[in-house]
Amino acid sequence: MYNLIIYLIKAILPLIALFNKKIRLFVSGRKTVWTTLNEKLDKNTRYVWLHAASLGEFEQGLPVAKALRAQGYKILITFFSSSGYEVRKNTPDADIVVYLPLDTRANARKFVQLVNPVMAIFVKYEFWVNYLNELKKAQVPTYLLSGIFRKNQIFFKPYGRMMRKALHCFTHFFVQNDLSKTLLNSLGFTNVTVSGDTRFDRVAEIAERDNHLDFIEQFKGDALCVVFGSSWPADEEVYLQYLNTCKANIKFIIAPHNIHPTEIAVLRDNKQKLDRKVALFSEKDTLNLSDYEVLILDTIGMLTKVYSYADIAYVGGGMGTSGLHNVLEPAVFGIPVIIGKNYEKFNEAKELVALGGVLSVDSREAFAEVMNSLVNSDEKRQIVGNINRDYIATKKGATSTFLKGI
Repeated sequence: MYNLIIYLIKAILPLIALFNKKIRLFVSGRKTVWTTLNEKLDKNTRYVWLHAASLGEFEQGLPVAKALRAQGYKILITFFSSSGYEVRKNTPDADIVVYLPLDTRANARKFVQLVNPVMAIFVKYEFWVNYLNELKKAQVPTYLLSGIFRKNQIFFKPYGRMMRKALHCFTHFFVQNDLSKTLLNSLGFTNVTVSGDTRFDRVAEIAERDNHLDFIEQFKGDALCVVFGSSWPADEEVYLQYLNTCKANIKFIIAPHNIHPTEIAVLRDNKQKLDRKVALFSEKDTLNLSDYEVLILDTIGMLTKVYSYADIAYVGGGMGTSGLHNVLEPAVFGIPVIIGKNYEKFNEAKELVALGGVLSVDSREAFAEVMNSLVNSDEKRQIVGNINRDYIATKKGATSTFLKGI
């Protein structure tokens, strides 16, 4: 049944690709995988293979990839999604980056035999049955990094026998929390270590690097700066009214999740949505940004640096059903973070809401109330921000635990 589904997906995807850009990239990008591997693989070197579903998982696995590379290993990174691959296909932190071919038996066998990895690392929750089986057959040590398990996953259902069997292919599980360990123990797995989440190491590293951006300094000046990161339309419904009515000396930066020109134009030019003087990142070299009140980032790849200039951040995804984006990226800079109402699946968000460093809102009125309380009190911003900074400082160390464990 699993293999039948994979083959059905393989047959259907080219049709969907005719109408969907992301799927088109997903399909076309996989056409060159074997050529790329044959051209770039060094036959005299064995690689560490790290697989990430998308961009978030790549960031999660990056501290381990960099540490292993520093030890002399070569790194091969595969992505499942186009949104991860297209952003990081030229990363300097890997030797080879390709899409993961679809999980057919033939693809899995060919990939493992061709790459012949010294070890394989799957980040968080990627469980491709055929790849795992081939790695086990080839006796390749295989690890789950920053894994997280929940009771409602297929592994813990009566019909999840095949997926439970796939778990036996892992040499060791490095999981984020005690619940994940308990759930794996309930299935008879004892090869489990609670290592924490490598994202904390990654964001700590981000905070320590050079995050200087001249154009942001020009735009911000001496004003307070609020950054809306990975924003979706459902988030805009909550915060745009505040932008239009706010009288305080604040500069606003919006980094939409979707940067399609049509959607950017709607956000920028529809005065009923955003009635402010708006500039785009793509226009920054032709404008005096200090004259503008709102800056829209119609680009990707720089949000983490932009967060370093924020006095307050709003992280998108939590007002709708798309999934909350990474609250740790702004939190590491010691600033208050605001999110929407849907965050129950995100443990760090739940913990920070309970601590008071992340503030959840469910309406325009609630957003305005929280914003006013932060804008009007330097002391409150500092207190709330310090909660976030201290929380991340206590959570670091997952990378070290993983490296010692393998």
